[in-house]
Amino acid sequence: MKCITNVKIGNMNKTKEQPVPKWFNGVIYDKGDIVANRFSGEEIELNNVELSMYDFVMGASITIEMGMFNTPNHVKDLRRGLQWFMKYNPEAYMVLLD
Repeated sequence: MKCITNVKIGNMNKTKEQPVPKWFNGVIYDKGDIVANRFSGEEIELNNVELSMYDFVMGASITIEMGMFNTPNHVKDLRRGLQWFMKYNPEAYMVLLD
């Protein structure tokens, strides 16, 4: 599955394609939303695929921190989610996940 989104950059609209990775077995939301960094409060708008991946990364992070699903595969998926963000939306990665 691929998601094609329109992104406004300055005065231009740019279309970008964001593939949903094969390993991702989470839900892809119908809509995006504005998300705030839980520490700084800085906000950034995410499209539906980005928001789905963000929630996956945050959920995986929290469960690992709690020691609930601290398995090699779980940690691998968390890293994959972070790498996906670095590749497809580095600005959101820097605001929300760095």
